[in-house]
Formats: sequence, structure tokens, C-alpha cells
Amino acid sequence: MICSIFQRFAPLTLAAALAGCAGGVGEIAEPSVFTGNHPFPVRETSPGHHLHDVHGIDVAKYQGEIDWPAVKAAGIGFAFIKATEGADRMDDRFQQNWAAARAAGVPRGAYHFNYWCSPVEAQIDAFKRVVPVEHDSLPPVLDLEWNFDSPTCPRKVPKDVALEAIHKFLRAMEAHYRKRPIVYVDIPFYRDVLSGGELHDYPVWVRSVAAPPQVRYPNRRWAFWQYSAKGRVPGIRPLVDKNVFAGSREEWRRLVASNFSHRNAPAVASPAPAQPAPAAQPAVLTASSTPGAATPTTDQAEAPIVEASR
Repeated sequence: MICSIFQRFAPLTLAAALAGCAGGVGEIAEPSVFTGNHPFPVRETSPGHHLHDVHGIDVAKYQGEIDWPAVKAAGIGFAFIKATEGADRMDDRFQQNWAAARAAGVPRGAYHFNYWCSPVEAQIDAFKRVVPVEHDSLPPVLDLEWNFDSPTCPRKVPKDVALEAIHKFLRAMEAHYRKRPIVYVDIPFYRDVLSGGELHDYPVWVRSVAAPPQVRYPNRRWAFWQYSAKGRVPGIRPLVDKNVFAGSREEWRRLVASNFSHRNAPAVASPAPAQPAPAAQPAVLTASSTPGAATPTTDQAEAPIVEASR
């Protein structure tokens, strides 16, 4: 009754805060389900991130030195760690974070920030050179965003061109790591490329910091939700992105025990042979030296965080 009164008279700015009313106080009404050929439970709605059992972070060099045992002790259940960007950038702290998170007992996966001005074959090779094949890691992640603030590649490619590159990258990741990759999307990219139900057979990780996912991604099932770009976690001094897992604590425990393997263990088709990259593209990875990420100034716009300024 209290919820119904608040919902009737509350201003729109309180919509996200009142989202929990839909499932009752302190409960998630919609159960997670298993769809697609991947091991993750997914859901369409959430009454609020605080009601989810398993929380995690995603980090890059911008978080500096991380005390991973402190992160683990704070209850963080998983971490996505930036590995590469484009065809020639390796995150400065990837190797350190990758080893230290595992040593602390934090399940972790690596992510690649796609750069629309590099050949996809060169980006695939870069990721494979940097990220080892480890049976207990989370599946690799392909981070898909437009990067309009980049001085060298503020590019928006046609939908069919984007999807062709995405599928090539995902097939190559799956063939190499033997796990179905996770796809990270922000709102502008999702609306332009994936809002028609594309990539329905992959686990999706959505960014929505100003509203629950069902507001920004209607009718889309997700496995992970990035709900904040301004989180505080013991062991990390700067602000950090925070996320939740769509399933229950028990479902997460079973995933960790299974090493995040396919439910059906399908045979993976080899990707098509890579085409030679243009000679102008660097062939050797270098540590990223670009400035830190810019923090969005408004939740309403939900502008993507700038990963690089090259």
C-alpha cells in the first residue's frame, strides 16, 4: 500500500528508487532463468542492485594499486579486468591484477575494449597474446561502445559492419578459450546495434547507472548489470565500477565450481582465416599510456566512460 501511494505521487526522479516496489520489499520477484548456449542465469528485471546476492567490480589501470585480499574480504564475488584495447594497447596493470586477483581467490575474467579503427583480426591477436588460457577464469569479455570522445577514432560504423566484426571476434574468443564470451554494452551502442535481439545466445553485461536495466534495456535478458561508476570498495582507493550477477549465491557457487563451462559443452567451429592487417597498424602491443577515464557528469545522459583519448 505504501509503495502504491508513493508510486502515484512520486516525481519521476524517484522512479529508480521505487523500482523495488514491483517485487515487494526485500525480494526479487522474477526468478533467474537459463537461456542460450552459455552457463549463466539471466533475468530481465531487477528491483534494485542491493537485493542481489553476488556483487563484483571491473577494474583497469585507473584504479592503481589494488589490495586484492582486502577486496576479497569486503565480499566482492568477481572481477572483470581490462586486458587490451584495440590492436596495440595492453592495460598497464593487467598482468599484476590478473595474478593478484587469482592469488586472493577472486574469480576474474579479462575484457577487451573494442576500437573501431583497428582491424578486428589484429584485435583478436592482441587479446590472445595477452590473456592466458586458464580453466578457472571467467569467459572473456568483449566491451562494445562507441567512443565519440576519442580524438583518433570517434567512429560509428554501420550496424552490419559492426555485427560482422563482433561475430568474428566472439567466434575467435570462443574457439581459443573454449568458453562462450560475455558481451558488455552501454546504452547508445545497444540501441544502435543490439536492440533487435542480436547476440541473444550470448551472456550480456549491461551498463545502467541511473535506472534498473528493464528501463534502459526493455525485454533484454542480462547476466551482469553494471549499476555504478562511482563505487567504493575496501582495497581500492579511487572510485570503481560496481556490478551484480543476475543469479543467486548458490547459482554463482555452482558456476565457480564448474569453471564457468558450457552447460552443453558444444563443439566450437574454427573462425574464418584472418585477413592480413593493413601495414599501418602496429603489430606489437604496448602498455597503454593514455590519460585516465573521464567520469560522466550526468546520470540522465548515461554517457559511456571514456576508456582512452588516443
